Amino acid sequence: MGKKVTIYTRTQCAYCTQVKRYLDLKKQSYEVVNIDDDPAVAAEVVAKSGARTVPVVMITKENGDEMVASIGWNPGALASALAA
Repeated sequence: MGKKVTIYTRTQCAYCTQVKRYLDLKKQSYEVVNIDDDPAVAAEVVAKSGARTVPVVMITKENGDEMVASIGWNPGALASALAA
């Protein structure tokens, strides 16, 4: 299965678009969750990451461990998290 990548976004988010483009260029599949659609999910993201901004990129490893890969537009953090 490999790593599962989830991007938590909002409807009007330019940095979210940049993260998606970056992952597309790296040929990395991902799931997009728009937190505008569900306020409960927004609260979960804050609890997991401490971030009150988007994008928040989470990676779930094969063993089920979940980690925050990046908050905001941070290509260095994304690259490191994808390589780990």
